[in-house]
Amino acid sequence: MKTSELRVIISGGGTGGHIFPAISIADAIKMKRPDAQILFVGAEGRMEMQRVPAAGYDIKGLPICGFDRKHLLRNVAVLYKIWKSQRLAKQIIREFRPMVAVGVGGYASGPTLNKCADMGIPCLIQEQNSYAGVTNKLLAKKARKICVAYEGMERFFPADKLVLTGNPVRQSLLDSPLSRAEACKAMGLDPDKKTILIVGGSLGARTMNESVLQHLDELEQSGVQVMWQTGKYYHEDIQRQLAAHHPITTLKVTDFISDMGTAYRAADLVVSRAGASSISEFCLIGKPVILVPSPNVAEDHQTKNAMALVNKDAALMVSDAEAPAKLISLALATVTDESRLLALGTNVKKMALPDSANIIADEVIEMATQFSQ
Repeated sequence: MKTSELRVIISGGGTGGHIFPAISIADAIKMKRPDAQILFVGAEGRMEMQRVPAAGYDIKGLPICGFDRKHLLRNVAVLYKIWKSQRLAKQIIREFRPMVAVGVGGYASGPTLNKCADMGIPCLIQEQNSYAGVTNKLLAKKARKICVAYEGMERFFPADKLVLTGNPVRQSLLDSPLSRAEACKAMGLDPDKKTILIVGGSLGARTMNESVLQHLDELEQSGVQVMWQTGKYYHEDIQRQLAAHHPITTLKVTDFISDMGTAYRAADLVVSRAGASSISEFCLIGKPVILVPSPNVAEDHQTKNAMALVNKDAALMVSDAEAPAKLISLALATVTDESRLLALGTNVKKMALPDSANIIADEVIEMATQFSQ
């Protein structure tokens, strides 16, 4: 095979949990094969249409969306979009001529990988969660390899196709050269104080924000400092509510944290949703964490992600419903308990599967090589 012939389609997206691993896989392929031609296929109007070009890759958009389970009549339009997406995916595949297709979950990966498989192009899917997504379960029959992040995934997929790789994470999180004290200073924090990072994703998490607002006095009296990422959606309203309260010097509030590597390094304890990519990051950096699974996800998969850690004493969990009453008191008790922090950090580190992107890239390149022979 000529080195110039490696052509890869990567499809999926919708959330950072799908997009960051996809970009990490693409980066790993390019590191191994700088000549590789990589084309992303995403869903129009979703965040991959901005994030992928920002990472330096071309992307084509499909007019695909999910089914509306509450308003069944609206699904007539959804079915038309699926049909249109399948036709467009076929056209993209014919023009690009991929040798292998990678699906990372999300709407767009369905029509793209289905058409690739129908056209004889080998397919690999990457499942980030401990509970398989609907799209990946449907694609599993046609996939040659299924890369997973958790043990026991033969519940959903043929065992002979499974490769336990872990989830690729943003390399910048692992590359931070700062000590904890340096990271604290960079974030405008006191290195001598215990520090909790509360982060609900880029858009924010209403329940986690409410949990903080209802316990401001408790936080102030504890002397523990808190980095609180409110999310852009909630930030203005929270600032108004905080303005009515006297200033709390140990509370650092921001709508978005661009340098998560430094923020993680500064924190003694993280409070987070239980998305698969976030959990993989906590495992790799060995960070003690309290997980608050989002109830607004398919098949309640964030609770299942969290329990995979909780069952190995590698994380604590508070349900979304109980968070306003229990989250802050648990966080304050945990961050001041050195032995508990040490145990959580040690156990979560044991669950890390490093080098995921490189392992998946090797699988992709091998499949492409076999296809060309």
